[in-house]
Amino acid sequence: MALFLVQHGKNLKKDVDPEQPLSDEGIAEVKRIAQTAANYNVQVGEIRHSGKKRALQTAEIFADHLSVAGGVHEMTGIKALDDVVPVAEAMESSRNIMLVGHLPFMERLTSYLTAGSQETTVMKFQNGGIVCLDQMDDSGDWAIKWTLMPNIG
Repeated sequence: MALFLVQHGKNLKKDVDPEQPLSDEGIAEVKRIAQTAANYNVQVGEIRHSGKKRALQTAEIFADHLSVAGGVHEMTGIKALDDVVPVAEAMESSRNIMLVGHLPFMERLTSYLTAGSQETTVMKFQNGGIVCLDQMDDSGDWAIKWTLMPNIG
């Protein structure tokens, strides 16, 4: 099973739009990453998002580029300051799932799954980037398999 963790794309500031939708730059970056993932034939079974507009928009862009048989759905418990433990313990091993959410949640979930501690930062996310975690068949442990980020600098 693969777990694809995505921080939403770059968004507008709250004083520009209170819903903080994706900015033009954010849309372009997410489309570029989604197309690159499609070119690599990344298979996603379902996309779940936090319900915030910028996360929904990011999820929809990925869904437009990838074959997502299970569709796009809102999920509770993946907002910025939510506890990662319930989400980590509920991860299904039957299909590849993409979660689209916010920091610090995504970084803390990655740390918890791979290092056993939310406090140890093991991956620095970028808006619109993907971190692919893979669950090992023999041990059930999680490891970072690959990442795809908008910028390398």
